[in-house]
Amino acid sequence: MINQTVNEGKTTAIISHLWVIGLIIAFFMNNSKKNSFANFYIRQMVGLNLAQFLNGWIIYKFIGGTAGIIVSAILLVLWVISLIGAVKGEEKTIPVIGDQFQEWFKNI
Repeated sequence: MINQTVNEGKTTAIISHLWVIGLIIAFFMNNSKKNSFANFYIRQMVGLNLAQFLNGWIIYKFIGGTAGIIVSAILLVLWVISLIGAVKGEEKTIPVIGDQFQEWFKNI
C-alpha cells in the first residue's frame, strides 16, 4: 500500500519542486485525490518558497546582498535534498526546518 501511495504521488511531488507555478499545479493535482506522499512534499515546498520569498524581501533588502546570497545558496541545497528525496520516493524532511514546515502547514 505504501509503495502504491508513493508511486501515485511521485509525479505530483516532483512537480511541486518547480518553483511557485509547479507548486500551484501540484496543489490542484493533489486536491481531487489526496495523496499523503504528495502532501508531504507540497508542505515542504510551501515552506521553502516562503523562505526564499522572505530571503529576497527581508534579508537582501535590510541585511545585505552577501547575506542574501549565502541564504539563497543554503535554500538551494535544501531544495536539491528535497528533490532527490521526492525522486527516490522517500519522505525526506529538509534538514533543520523540514519538521517545522510539516507542522506549520499540516492543513494542506
